[in-house]
Amino acid sequence: MKTTVPASPIDQLEADQEIITKVLAGDRNSFGVLIQRYSDPLYRHALGMTGSPDVAEDILQMSFIKAFQHLSEVRGRFDAWVFRIVANGCKDWLKNIRRTHLSYEEDDQPTSYATPAEELDRTELRDDLDVALGQLPPSLREAFIMKHVEGRSYEEMADLLGTTVGALKMRVHRAREALQALLEEKYA
Repeated sequence: MKTTVPASPIDQLEADQEIITKVLAGDRNSFGVLIQRYSDPLYRHALGMTGSPDVAEDILQMSFIKAFQHLSEVRGRFDAWVFRIVANGCKDWLKNIRRTHLSYEEDDQPTSYATPAEELDRTELRDDLDVALGQLPPSLREAFIMKHVEGRSYEEMADLLGTTVGALKMRVHRAREALQALLEEKYA
């Protein structure tokens, strides 16, 4: 039985660069490989930032259009470059929309709670957490979601956001403190 070894970051960088070269040479259909490769993690990030599956899908679509239009500007890793486009799209949307509630209606995770009362408590806590996340500044929300929802390392976050590990640790720390303060108002 043959096992597949995951591509190293260098192999991935080279593979992405080959696709970019093909697209820039006129093979527009090759861009679909990049879309397929990066759509899921980018969508999850946009969903976490916006709380709306429809908005996340729209941001992702507009981001890939922008990426295609500016493909010749890629320097370094395509995944980090396109992530910044999606992250900026989320921040722009958050600046332009006044909202008080994030929704995770698409949450189809099976419940482990035995009683309806426990399920109701879980739903209420989730709603309160969504509201609290919605009150955070976008930079803190983004850092919190990347770390605690997406499970990224600080090093990966720093690479994707073009900042330092120390700055991200501070953002996550401030986000936790702000969430704790917001939730303590109700649960203290």
